[in-house]
Amino acid sequence: MSTEPHLPQSETRDRILDAAERLFMEHGFEGTSMRLITGAANANLAAVNYHFGSKDALIQAVFRRRMTALNEARLAALDRLEAEAGGEAVKPSRIVEAFFGTALELAADAEHGGNTFMRLLSRTYNEPNAFVRQFLAEEYAEVMDRFLGALFRALPGVPRDEIMWRFHYMMGAMSFAIAGIESVYATAGLPCKEEEPSRMRPRLMSFLLGGLRAPLPDFGAAATD
Repeated sequence: MSTEPHLPQSETRDRILDAAERLFMEHGFEGTSMRLITGAANANLAAVNYHFGSKDALIQAVFRRRMTALNEARLAALDRLEAEAGGEAVKPSRIVEAFFGTALELAADAEHGGNTFMRLLSRTYNEPNAFVRQFLAEEYAEVMDRFLGALFRALPGVPRDEIMWRFHYMMGAMSFAIAGIESVYATAGLPCKEEEPSRMRPRLMSFLLGGLRAPLPDFGAAATD
């Protein structure tokens, strides 16, 4: 049976997702109206309702479109590392590369929308939207359990709550870096160097590993300062 009659619907759905992804990244979820999305997608509200049903469902679809593949790539990378380790703990540096490296690869894809999506994801981490955060927590649950578990095994001498906090800080550092190199230079009042985008990944990975390996804090000393 021919699938051609479904192609226009599929194309309309993709246009809506592309437009929503870009507009959510630029204006946030509250600042992006359905009218704005339909105008950018050259679609009508009936088409949005047909494909998604509601704005919340559209937001979920925007994230699932790329997050499912991203998380599958992360888990596949960790599976390979654990198989190669043959029952031993995987090195922390390789765990970090498997999780953050896959995200940075997606962020480097400007042609197919990966960069827009990762900038949207970075913006989401810094904006208080309970619905989106709960949704992302559910989407990330399996991946976080696997990667934190791998880090717990790799770093048995580090308290688990300390690893969780450091991973949280690492997520924040990646989000800030992806949000835009230009903003770093703008803050300093300097022009962005042409070669800087290609240097972000090695520079960021070095920073993340440094944070993970940093000495444990002395909370007793901090309390007496």
